[in-house]
Amino acid sequence: MTSLLTCKDFLNSLNDYLDETADSEIRRAIEAHMTECPNCWVIVDTTKKTLKVYRGMEPQEIPEDVHNRLMEALQRKMAEESRQRPAQGPTGHNP
Repeated sequence: MTSLLTCKDFLNSLNDYLDETADSEIRRAIEAHMTECPNCWVIVDTTKKTLKVYRGMEPQEIPEDVHNRLMEALQRKMAEESRQRPAQGPTGHNP
């Protein structure tokens, strides 16, 4: 990856940057991009603040009916996506 990131490259590397698992070259490229791109700077700033809030919270149980509806919706979405995907061969590639 070059030192000049596009916003798409930036977003693709953001999780590793925030988790502090990105290598030093990528970290420098992300930080350089943020100095030039106010939109991406806002994304990082907002995401960091959001993570800080959520890390300070105690986990909460969700009601069983909400859990069941969520699981059903996820199963429907996964089934829909699998129907829309082209058939793949045993290697995971299209025949």
